[in-house]
Amino acid sequence: MGVSEIPDGVGYRLDSGVAIIELRRPALDVALRGGLLDAVRQVRDDGDAVRAVLLAAQGRHFCVGQDLKEHARALESGPETAFACVRDEYNPLIEALHALTQPVVVAVEGACVGAGLGLALCADIRVAAEGARFATAFTGIGLAADSGLSGALARAVGPSRAAALMLLGDRFGAADAERWGVVHRVVPDGAATAEGLALAQRLAAGPTAAYAEVKALLRDAPGASLAAVLEREAAAQLRLGATRDHRAAVAAFLARAEPSFEGR
Repeated sequence: MGVSEIPDGVGYRLDSGVAIIELRRPALDVALRGGLLDAVRQVRDDGDAVRAVLLAAQGRHFCVGQDLKEHARALESGPETAFACVRDEYNPLIEALHALTQPVVVAVEGACVGAGLGLALCADIRVAAEGARFATAFTGIGLAADSGLSGALARAVGPSRAAALMLLGDRFGAADAERWGVVHRVVPDGAATAEGLALAQRLAAGPTAAYAEVKALLRDAPGASLAAVLEREAAAQLRLGATRDHRAAVAAFLARAEPSFEGR
């Protein structure tokens, strides 16, 4: 197990191919945003040693979004100062999370609102505790959205429901989140991180080269023509067909044995 202390409230450790990123306080102040971006960049720097990623939180809540006390102080210098963080900090963080080729699992306990919901929607698979609660929250303070929320939420729940959730700002619980496709699985309170880690470990033992191609296909599919989708799938299959993982898995299937994947 490798352990790195990313500064400013974010923990990072590498355990059997799973990079575990842990938020150690719920509000996204400037230091926490920087620490989280450092952790995501550490995943990139650790390269092939990382086969899956788990994003979780240490406390009672996953993430309550922007630290509004810090934001109020910044507003005293004007909106240009207060909102520079959107382009300078939030956008690079969301782009870095989306750029990860490894599968990303998020475990949600407690509140997951505003930019916290945007963070969660960067994941490929989301697990939530029964008591988890979600909200877009932005219109409640006279704002629209950031952290990629407008696009990610519309993809997750459809444009009509996304519009209602963003305009009305209503809270919704884990059961609705599962029913609407925001989360993959709901587990008892206190069990989300353990369940998320189990899923990340399962993914880490799987065909990670194939997972990277799946992520790219899903990312590029919206808005693409059928011909473009078919061509991208064909190209991905050709690349994966040349991997040791594919050849070994076919041989294992024919021998009625369990395949072992190396990610190459």
